[in-house]
Amino acid sequence: MSALPSAAPASAAQSAVNAVSRYLSLDVLRGLTVALMIIVNTPGDWNTVFAPLLHAQWHGFTPTDWVFPTFLFVVGNALSFAQPKYARLGQGAVLAKVGRRSAIIFLLGFLLFWFPFVAVDGAGNWSLIPLSGTRVPGVLQRIALCFGLASLILYFWKEKGALAYCVLALLGYWLMLALGGDYTLAGNAAGKADLWLLGERHLYRGEGLPFDPEGLLGTLPATVNVIAGYFTGRLILAQGANYETLAKLMMAGVLCVGVALCWDMVLPINKKLWTSSYALYTVGLDLLVLPLLIYLIEMRGRRRWTYFFEVFGKNTLFIYLLSELAVVILVKTKAGNGNGYDWLYAHTFQALAPPKVASLLFAVTFMLACWAVGYLMDRRRIYIKV
Repeated sequence: MSALPSAAPASAAQSAVNAVSRYLSLDVLRGLTVALMIIVNTPGDWNTVFAPLLHAQWHGFTPTDWVFPTFLFVVGNALSFAQPKYARLGQGAVLAKVGRRSAIIFLLGFLLFWFPFVAVDGAGNWSLIPLSGTRVPGVLQRIALCFGLASLILYFWKEKGALAYCVLALLGYWLMLALGGDYTLAGNAAGKADLWLLGERHLYRGEGLPFDPEGLLGTLPATVNVIAGYFTGRLILAQGANYETLAKLMMAGVLCVGVALCWDMVLPINKKLWTSSYALYTVGLDLLVLPLLIYLIEMRGRRRWTYFFEVFGKNTLFIYLLSELAVVILVKTKAGNGNGYDWLYAHTFQALAPPKVASLLFAVTFMLACWAVGYLMDRRRIYIKV
């Protein structure tokens, strides 16, 4: 593939075709986020992890807090290619397509929390794990809801309506947080809403109390990340990958980061609450990172290193599900005096290096094992799409 020309193709249709085949940088960014998601989710020992590979405890920001919103941003990039096709479909077909995809992704996330579906007592008796204690929100669930909401907003309200939504969602969510409680773990409005709507047994309890970082209210500002990715993709499709386009994206990125840092003084940047300042800050970072990838890959033709991330980008959902499922199976498997996950770490990496390095080596190896599965699938041209 050659570098993209600075001039737009002769027709919008041809532009879309060319862009789909040429914008490798979007696949690389998607693959990069999946690789990082697996690494940060699978340390050998959660008590010995380098600080940048942990989420901020509450207010604040670490590199790990950039990963999930970037994945949503890339979902929006992909939507910029798909949305013009929706215009040629009837309303019923669009609703069915978007609803089906959103429902499948949401269900996969929910089933992942319910897995292995059955429990065995000391006497060897099997029983179905009750749904009453299964977590409802989650990473895949948020992706499903944000994708569905963004798709419908763009289809029915068009781009002006989507821009209006972004402004209203960011300001409206700020108002909800400000009027509905405070910005603490115990007193925030998002947590109260989830408790009321879902009940504490359906929420994440890893924070020491029932609070879900992928809760329902946070979907509103998180959808802004998807819509921002959509507008970024549309700009690239319309103007091509040239210095002017990259400059526009980077200036927008600097503006978003600047506004977010100012906003942080009254509404803290907080990933677990997905505050409006956090959404804007991560959009700004993505608008700075993506142009760099486009410059290196599309404009400079530096593609020798990209295949590793392309593998993740071609079977994104499957590889992410595989990584999560493998963790669940290892944790549920008895080994020695503990579970299979801890046993595997203790007998493979713990003695190889200092604790934090060993923990990171385990996570990287786990990620590479997932990549190997993706590589074999790519070699056999097996691509699982929803």
